[in-house]
Amino acid sequence: MINGGFKMSKQDLELMAHLLRRAGFGATREELEVCIDKGYEETVEELLNPTSSESMPDDIIHRYHVDIHESRYGPSAASNWLYRLITTTSPLIEKIPLFWHGIFATGYTKTNQARALLNQIDMFRKHGLGKFDNLLMELSKDPAMLIWLDNQDNHDGAINENFGRELLELFSMGVGNYSEEDIKEASRAFTGWTLDNAEYMAIRAMKDSIWPYGRISWHFGYRPEDHDNGNKKFLDEAGNLNGKNVIDAIARNPATAEFVARHIYDFFVADEPPVPQWPYKSPRDPKAIKILTNAYFESGYEIKAMLRALFNADFFKADDVRYARVKGPAELVVGSIRTSGDFQKPTLDILDVSYVCEFMGQSLLSPPTVEGWHEGTEWINSGSLVERINFVSKQLGDTTKPGIQKIISSLKTMDGGHFKPHDLVETCLDLIGPLNVSDKTKQALVSHVSRDGDLVFSDNSDDNKSEARVGNLLSVIAATREYQMG
Repeated sequence: MINGGFKMSKQDLELMAHLLRRAGFGATREELEVCIDKGYEETVEELLNPTSSESMPDDIIHRYHVDIHESRYGPSAASNWLYRLITTTSPLIEKIPLFWHGIFATGYTKTNQARALLNQIDMFRKHGLGKFDNLLMELSKDPAMLIWLDNQDNHDGAINENFGRELLELFSMGVGNYSEEDIKEASRAFTGWTLDNAEYMAIRAMKDSIWPYGRISWHFGYRPEDHDNGNKKFLDEAGNLNGKNVIDAIARNPATAEFVARHIYDFFVADEPPVPQWPYKSPRDPKAIKILTNAYFESGYEIKAMLRALFNADFFKADDVRYARVKGPAELVVGSIRTSGDFQKPTLDILDVSYVCEFMGQSLLSPPTVEGWHEGTEWINSGSLVERINFVSKQLGDTTKPGIQKIISSLKTMDGGHFKPHDLVETCLDLIGPLNVSDKTKQALVSHVSRDGDLVFSDNSDDNKSEARVGNLLSVIAATREYQMG
């Protein structure tokens, strides 16, 4: 394969495609070739530190979507985020909020305020690659999280343990690494961390805000008179502790480093068992977890440093972790749309995309519980699999979509536009991925294409039939195990 005056190896393409599937949502052939020109390590750095980040502008979206402009309705807010996911030029910066949203799960069903949820996603976007202790501080002050886990009801002398418990169990350390007393002491440290608006805001200062008495204006407030100033003992800290002291103790604990590392491995490398099984099941690759925990401590708890170590590590590049992750619904849907080139301008059909994710099992901004979604193979059941295959097959099989037209145009310039069934399958797998499918799958694809013989592009009306055959083949490829896996 020739690109830019030098020869690309199949191995280079497959590794780069693997990187861009995990660090983003896949890539078109044009995007892959640009990255190949830059080189692997430079591409990693650009993913981690994009020089610019663009997506469909909000003013354009709001012109077509009154519902998104208001952002009071959950699916509309999810649609707003989907526009960003589909059109972003910095895919890792947009994938990081998806990663944290699955861990720090916060939902519309309890907050009943979609704008606050989008604000939380924006917080993940800004801080999600930074230091973990700083991210936990931002999370602890986040209005949607305060409501989701009832910290506005956490008072001096009458603690509410919801946030303190989940901070330790689901957000940082995991079961078995703290005591019930630690939960109580952490909860005491977060008393007085609440919302600063509505009646209390009016009493304090009548701070300027749009709709100051409504939920739309939620923001963090600290009430010193409601904070427990007594002595506390949490892990290895003792004294008149506050929330920051608790977070500092959490961040330096080895259990936290391993917990975060295992989540990162699960999302970016290969499926792990569900989180509740982690106290009883060892990591899939303990050496990989060690590399990530070392990066955590050496960088001062920085997530970006952990991902840099991950993407450049041999365990990430290894053949046995490719196609070892079931794509989450949002990943699958967004990646297919980015391949097809659809939704490059506002359309009410974006709401249908939001619902499709929900039908597949992932309602963005509305996780089922504080535990988030059970991922991996639990994404797949008889109902969700039908939804997954139907959606991606429709996207990739529609030859009117610009991304599919580019694939067809490439085919027309290759081999004189004349393909034997086996060659057509090989070439389409290469252009859509490249995807390295099993021999059994490849044989099935070739058998499917062979029913109509060779494919020939020409300058007459038969081209419509040939294009339709390509679309049909791409739709079948979308149903393969390898396409459905990360």
